[in-house]
Amino acid sequence: MSDTYTIGTLLLDRLYKLGLHHIYGIPGDYVLTLFKLIEESPIRHIGTTREDCAGFAADAYARIHGIGGACVTYCVGGLNMVNAIACAYAERSPVVLISGSPGLAERVKNPFLHHMVRDFSTQRDVFEKITVASVILDDPHTAEREIDRALRALIQYKRPIYLEIPRDLVLAPVSVSSTKPPKVTTCQSDPAALKEAVAEVRGILSESERPVILAGAEIYRFGLQDQLTELVERMNVPVATTLLGKSVIREDHPLYIGVYGGLVGREEILEFVEKADCLLTLGSLLTDVEDVNAHTMLLAAGRTVHATADSIAIKHHTYGSVRFEDFVRALVTSPLPVFPARTLPHRDSVRFDPPGPEAAVTLRNVFGYLDGLLNDKTVVIADVGESLFAAADLRVRKSTEFLSPAYYTSMGFSVPAALGAGFADPGLRPLVLVGDGAFQMTGTELSTCIRHGQSPIVVVLNNHGYPTEREILEGPFNDIHEWQYEKVCDML
Repeated sequence: MSDTYTIGTLLLDRLYKLGLHHIYGIPGDYVLTLFKLIEESPIRHIGTTREDCAGFAADAYARIHGIGGACVTYCVGGLNMVNAIACAYAERSPVVLISGSPGLAERVKNPFLHHMVRDFSTQRDVFEKITVASVILDDPHTAEREIDRALRALIQYKRPIYLEIPRDLVLAPVSVSSTKPPKVTTCQSDPAALKEAVAEVRGILSESERPVILAGAEIYRFGLQDQLTELVERMNVPVATTLLGKSVIREDHPLYIGVYGGLVGREEILEFVEKADCLLTLGSLLTDVEDVNAHTMLLAAGRTVHATADSIAIKHHTYGSVRFEDFVRALVTSPLPVFPARTLPHRDSVRFDPPGPEAAVTLRNVFGYLDGLLNDKTVVIADVGESLFAAADLRVRKSTEFLSPAYYTSMGFSVPAALGAGFADPGLRPLVLVGDGAFQMTGTELSTCIRHGQSPIVVVLNNHGYPTEREILEGPFNDIHEWQYEKVCDML
């Protein structure tokens, strides 16, 4: 890109230098000029069938690649992104959402421009609640500062940001103080507090015989997978993951025991974790989906450590001046106890015997077959419902190659997420596990995958509706119209 910048080219240049090489979205008249700049930039635009699909694709791209992006038009496009951006916020996925908006000059001439809802700030007000920075780039003199401020928040908190550009300012020239992307200067941990926190953990562990580490998604979001593996191996401590954190450690690791969670965990894993006399929880949100009963039991006994990006809680108190990343790294370098080998839950029990030629097709047999297909070139993407719960025991062969909205639990994530994953790492082939209800919501994104030469494997679990809801309350409102799913590819 040229060293002579406009608001639009400056933003795209910053994003490209931060590693954003693909951007998802649908054009509209308020954002066409920016789309033209994208076309002329090194960033590749990937058009989607719906805006929310663009959001889910950008989310998956960000989970694998470290930053994702979507570009849409004002309100009719942007407000269609709310659910996907809310998912990214809830599950800490760093997505940049760019929206066009009416030009400043035309707002003066006509206060009732198409797509507007209530007033011109409505869309920004909505996204302010579900992003860590929401910025309207309406002044060339402050554009660089505002772009960099938002990007710093994206990087620091691993959550979405919202950037809105009036269409008559996309080509407005700006004076740039630096051509480099912004550096994040995060607050450092208080050294004394960090030392005290690690010493307290060491004290709890030294009095323990059966510690367990429970790892969550924030380990991956903050790039701490290697540190987690080293910590597990140095102490010789078994490690389980939450459902949202599945695959933050290689699932063929000898100390990995499986997914722990009241709704999805196998009985032997639940029993093993709940017999622990110390639970070291790292980067887990402890949601109702996980239903972490062991944490509740051990908390009363003062035998828990719960470390997240929001706080470090040990026993019954917190260390507000200790950063999550510093805490995990300090544990790795601290002289912690080494524990003797223990008998772990038998992982081969998740292997399934192949069915006979006359046997009925069952969920167990299908997932047993799929488990045998997985290799280190497969990324598993599970939608919400039975596809997610059944996938808990699939053994992912490589770290961080399982994607699912396991906390926010929005249906329709998986197929567009395959589009995002395919561009984030072309060496991976997505295996999509999706129910018929979720597929009917966003399955149209298969056409985009085909358009760009991608070949995800899509397994549709046809439950004739919403079985998870049926478990709660039976009724015809859980039924959907039957599709001939085997013929979908014929029309693409």
